[in-house]
Amino acid sequence: MTLDLVALQLFTGLALGAIYVLLAVGLSLIFGMLTVVNFAHGAFFMLGAYAGLFVLEKTGSFWLAMLLAPLMVAAVGVVVERWLIRPLYGRGLDYPLLLTFGLAYMMVEAMRMVFGKAGLPFDTPAVLQGSTSLGFADFPTYRLFVIAVVGVMLAALWFFIERTSFGLIVRAGARDPVIVRVLGVDVSRVWLIVFGLGTGIAALAGVLAAPLQGVSPDMGTSVLIVAFVVTVVGGMGSLLGAVVAGLLVGMVESLSVLFFPEAAKVSMFVIMALVLLLRPQGLFGRAGLMA
Repeated sequence: MTLDLVALQLFTGLALGAIYVLLAVGLSLIFGMLTVVNFAHGAFFMLGAYAGLFVLEKTGSFWLAMLLAPLMVAAVGVVVERWLIRPLYGRGLDYPLLLTFGLAYMMVEAMRMVFGKAGLPFDTPAVLQGSTSLGFADFPTYRLFVIAVVGVMLAALWFFIERTSFGLIVRAGARDPVIVRVLGVDVSRVWLIVFGLGTGIAALAGVLAAPLQGVSPDMGTSVLIVAFVVTVVGGMGSLLGAVVAGLLVGMVESLSVLFFPEAAKVSMFVIMALVLLLRPQGLFGRAGLMA
């Protein structure tokens, strides 16, 4: 066991955590603004991977797949919010939760009927194949690319929320939608855009994850569990919490593979249990948000 090996494993965890961050950010964005626990989030992740594969097969361009797939899935998310979820606002958390739970099953079964149950390969673009020297070791170039894309995406999302007038409305609406409505803002339009943005971010995570694990109808099921663990650890509705917790879970899971492989899949639940015992609202969450 050397320091170089530990450092390499930390970079692996950083790449894994970057995918977790995108998933949890989309989930937290939707919950923070709409107070909707979106159980279909993993299905949107899966749908993004399939949409990326479709664009890749039609155009031969990974870059177009990375651009168009999130837009395609965001359009689906807009339709879902407008016609399925919106009529359930004000009826409590249970109704949207159950609806999105059933919707997830429908989306997974639809992909099975269209593409089959077997997984499909998603080729890494030639320019991102191979490895890059980090000084102490070589690291897969594509994983470095994933880290960079997630960093750029988070910076753009921060600018959008913190430095634009629409972002101000989103932040105000997350705190008190009634006051925002009184001020003349069309809150339903904001909800529509936020839900579409959240699902689009999940789809981007699906496209980025596809070359690492392939594309299959069930790929969103296991990742949904991780997304909720990360969101709970960071704090429901907290974007900063989603980022910190996603990286933390990714690196702890990666180090567990190195030091204690049998506990790798359990490590995230240990983190969640400890956080909930010490701070029930999560690292950066607000107490009483689920009430």
